[in-house]
Amino acid sequence: MDAETAHSATITALRLGLAPEQTHPDGAELKSSFCGIDLSNPIGMAAGFDKNAEVPRPLARLGFGLVEIGTVTPRPQSGNPKPRLFRVFPSEGVVNRMGFNNEGHEAAFARLKGLRVPAALGVNIGANKDSEDFVADYVLGVERFADLADYLTVNVSSPNTPGLRNLQADEALRRLLGEVLAARAKANTRVPVLLKIAPDLDEAALDAIAAVVLATDLDGLIVSNTTITRDGVAGQTNASETGGLSGKPLFNLSTQKLAQVRQRVGDLPIIGVGGIHSAQSAVAKFEAGANAIQLYSAMVFGGLELLDTIKRGMVAAVRAEGKTNISQLVGTKTADWASGKISL
Repeated sequence: MDAETAHSATITALRLGLAPEQTHPDGAELKSSFCGIDLSNPIGMAAGFDKNAEVPRPLARLGFGLVEIGTVTPRPQSGNPKPRLFRVFPSEGVVNRMGFNNEGHEAAFARLKGLRVPAALGVNIGANKDSEDFVADYVLGVERFADLADYLTVNVSSPNTPGLRNLQADEALRRLLGEVLAARAKANTRVPVLLKIAPDLDEAALDAIAAVVLATDLDGLIVSNTTITRDGVAGQTNASETGGLSGKPLFNLSTQKLAQVRQRVGDLPIIGVGGIHSAQSAVAKFEAGANAIQLYSAMVFGGLELLDTIKRGMVAAVRAEGKTNISQLVGTKTADWASGKISL
């Protein structure tokens, strides 16, 4: 089945209640707190899966501790021409150039208003491709969803909207975060705001981002989005397609960047995302410095049952280390991951 058709079918199945539901409570080893939000477990569905807030409740009932919808933009947009989603089978990777296709703020707001989601609900906000002022679009996102979301994610790291990644640069980032956080203050809410960054930033760029972030009251970071590099997949079917690469091939790069960011931002909460495909890789994200994690692409290959497999493996890993909670593993191998001494 075509990749995007398969994705739509999965959304439909979840919406119709055809997906399994978790029947047992999460182990105490997985209970967590992130940005002041209590979580039954620190594993989230990453943005990009449920772009239009169609199935946040079924995803939570499947067993995710966090569910992040979006990316949503102020106005509906169709995204890039199809085909725009490709599986890289040999390495369990995915290339996408979706282009923030979504139904817009109002459609997502209507679905979320009054909805009880038994997990932390994140709303990932972005900018319309044809906007004259990207920053203004993010402000609109804060204004629209600040009262509905448990946290907001400012997504400036998609490679599929021309010019968007430029907002990660020093002065542009200062203006963006300044206006976004001012909008939150004006909304009279303390909803946590996170910034999602790219894995393709060098250490000088990470220095600059850390300096800007630490000078604000931003609540946390998500490391990372997809990569425009093709290390390890060159020559494989679909690997040369334009877009961002996610899935297993992204794991080492995104985890090294996560550790390097952790070294720069102290105790600032971080969600680690990128290439998680097993319990071992999930645990490695925490050891590199993540406080919570998200996955998506691996489920294309591993199915919805992968979530339970990862949870059971994480509990076993915590016990094997003689610990009682996954939080006790956070940052235990940051230096080794940051320097490249460790890889999976």
